Amino acid sequence: MIQITAEQMGIFVATLSAAILSPGPGVIAVSQGAFALGRRRALTYGWGLAIGASIWCLVALLGLTALFRVAPWTLTLLKLLGGAYLIRIGILMWAHARDPMPDAAAGGMSLWSGMALNLSNPKPALFYSAVLLSIFPAALSVADKGAIYAVALSVELFFYTALASLMALPLLRRRYAALKFWIDRGAGLAIAALGLSLVLRP
Repeated sequence: MIQITAEQMGIFVATLSAAILSPGPGVIAVSQGAFALGRRRALTYGWGLAIGASIWCLVALLGLTALFRVAPWTLTLLKLLGGAYLIRIGILMWAHARDPMPDAAAGGMSLWSGMALNLSNPKPALFYSAVLLSIFPAALSVADKGAIYAVALSVELFFYTALASLMALPLLRRRYAALKFWIDRGAGLAIAALGLSLVLRP
């Protein structure tokens, strides 16, 4: 039986929504993908991002983030690996900014690559851990955890579906085509900077 209250869940949804809306590598990548490849490909990628982020919620619910406290080197290692991955993506976006518009059937944006992008960043794990501890009681039943995870996944899926659909609108795609070089360079620089901050920040 679920013991958590509607008020607690409402606060959780509001906090999660505000966090997702803050610009991060996922938002930048799915927006650029929608501009370049259209709605269908961006949706698949966005759903991968949503699943990847929700996995961190599951990790937090299972208490595995306690590992970061017990063995801080595991968090450091994850930050280094995740930051290096984001820097690599940013460099590739910068390097290919002059390439022509990709065909809608081109590879590079799959469900798995979306999951990999959000799983490369341990910040969602820390966010979910902090939010879960501050909103919900320490002792959660299996039903409670299942409900929280279902809500987190639903919010993540809704957000990335809406973002991919909005950014794939014909007007925005035409604007992207005209400004592709600068948008790709800016997106690549932003993602690389996020990766670098992940590596350098204590």
